[in-house]
Amino acid sequence: MKTLTIISLLFFAMIFTNCDETKKVIDLAGTVQLSGNYIVTEIGMSAVDPNSMTFSLAALDKTINGNTGCNSFFGNYTLDMYALGFGDFAVTERYCDEPVMIAERDYLKALGESGSYTLQNNILTLYSKLDRSVLLKAQKETNQGN
Repeated sequence: MKTLTIISLLFFAMIFTNCDETKKVIDLAGTVQLSGNYIVTEIGMSAVDPNSMTFSLAALDKTINGNTGCNSFFGNYTLDMYALGFGDFAVTERYCDEPVMIAERDYLKALGESGSYTLQNNILTLYSKLDRSVLLKAQKETNQGN
């Protein structure tokens, strides 16, 4: 009976260790997949000027940096399977016209409220952690010809 218990414990330890390793591989693959430059195309259900709002995700240190159309920002992100969240951002304090500032506020708020994501056909969609509504869509830039 003692041998059966030890074998069972070893078996369960191996299963949980393998699951943890599998999760790490999936997280790493997701981080690498997300890594790159993006152009924001929609906030909520509203289209935005495709040349004004951008961001870059870096897989190695899980950082984000971008431009709101007026100010620059940077910060960190976390990735756990399909859960994607952003920490607090450091943002420059340049003043722009009121419509640009409102769009900036909505952009940073959408990033801050994100809880999950999909990346399909180079379109990153961020979903709310509260109700899974679409917060933001961004086109991933691809390197053509490389």
